[in-house]
Amino acid sequence: MAVPVIDFSKLNGEERAKTMAQIANGCEEWGFFQLINHGISEELLERVKKVCSEFYKLEREENFNNSTSVKIMNDLAENKNNGKLEHVDWEDVITLLDDNEWPQNPQEFRKTMAEYRSELKKLAEKMMEVMDENLGLPRGYMKKALNDGEGDNAFFGTKVSHYPPCPYPEHVNGLRAHTDAGGLILLFQDDKVGGLQMLKDGQWLEVQPLPNAIVINTGDQIEVLSNGRYKSCWHRVLVSTEGNRRSIASFYNPSLKATICPAPKLVAEKENQVVDETYPKFVFGDYMDVYAKLKFQPKEPRFQAVVKAT
Repeated sequence: MAVPVIDFSKLNGEERAKTMAQIANGCEEWGFFQLINHGISEELLERVKKVCSEFYKLEREENFNNSTSVKIMNDLAENKNNGKLEHVDWEDVITLLDDNEWPQNPQEFRKTMAEYRSELKKLAEKMMEVMDENLGLPRGYMKKALNDGEGDNAFFGTKVSHYPPCPYPEHVNGLRAHTDAGGLILLFQDDKVGGLQMLKDGQWLEVQPLPNAIVINTGDQIEVLSNGRYKSCWHRVLVSTEGNRRSIASFYNPSLKATICPAPKLVAEKENQVVDETYPKFVFGDYMDVYAKLKFQPKEPRFQAVVKAT
């Protein structure tokens, strides 16, 4: 069993119906799939790899090696403790937003990553249009929901992470298991060093490295908007003794002021069916307050907790 790989270019040809069905299956049965031929140039992706790897070497590697996480790990090993660090992630991370300070080194970092983020945002909006069509919703429904209207109000952030080699990988996760709080996530992962896993039918599966693919996964808010048709998926990152895994995840999330609830059309379709899930109506900022406290815990109580908190 392998995470689906979908040729996005075939949406524009004779295999459109088949490709739409593949994406529907990826959203409904997996919550994770990989896009190839997605329209982002390989030349740009190669530049992204280069500047992110150089940035880590220049600005982050020394700090990580002197970090609290490394110190805690070394202390654990010296004490010959066989336990696992439950509240630590073996991850170095920065977040790029439109309005925060970006690294100055290497010199090409800002220009390259701005260009990349622009292309990823366009791809996210194309993917949401496909989701709209597959769900039978009006074109632009999800984009409008996440933007809290017709404007450009959605949160679009890019997390540049590195998972350095770990001398004791049995004691720590690169990133603990969780679902993503927001909307649509587009990941450009390392094409050599693995470690990302998703939970499928009770089994952890590797999201296999695939050169220059973009991994798509759906967050909690897509699950709500789709009235449970699309599920946010549990995933985690394991570390190893070799290789520095690069991971560049872009999040197309709702505005903090956006009101999120299941699409009325999808609720009506289930009126005569017995359903396991009922999703509340809430403001995304309130959900994030709950998520910050319960990120690594079961997701279903989060939906109920946000109602109680408001």
